[in-house]
Amino acid sequence: MTPEGAERLREELQYLWRKFRPEVVKALSAAAAEGDRSENAEYIYRKRQLAGIDRRIRYLSKRVDVMRIVDRPPANTSIIRFGAWVTLDELSEGHVDYRIVGVDETDAAKGFISIDSPVAKTLLGKTVGDSIEIDLPESLARFKVIAIHY
Repeated sequence: MTPEGAERLREELQYLWRKFRPEVVKALSAAAAEGDRSENAEYIYRKRQLAGIDRRIRYLSKRVDVMRIVDRPPANTSIIRFGAWVTLDELSEGHVDYRIVGVDETDAAKGFISIDSPVAKTLLGKTVGDSIEIDLPESLARFKVIAIHY
């Protein structure tokens, strides 16, 4: 995991645990005080919301405990590895930039792709000038690696 991704996970965990969960518990208590819980939509909603928050807290706690942070580039920066920013030239679409990150950091809008994705798996080990083919659901896409940086 990148240092930025690790920090985001820690921040989310702290937010859920220290701010959001107490707010939901307070709202749940207020809903429970309204009487019959079996027909109380607010109570049922808050109970489900709290269960979802607790699930996410458990997941994040486990991830934070076992995550490995990669905070420096590899010895050979001319090869695509974890954490690399990669600029590709697609013949029909132009340039696209991707960063290979951990599964918890994936964000398509930012160009962050999971190391487990087919695109990243195809890119790993490639160098500038290499051409790759990726079998996408719609078609076969061809790219050329233009730049790599960390």
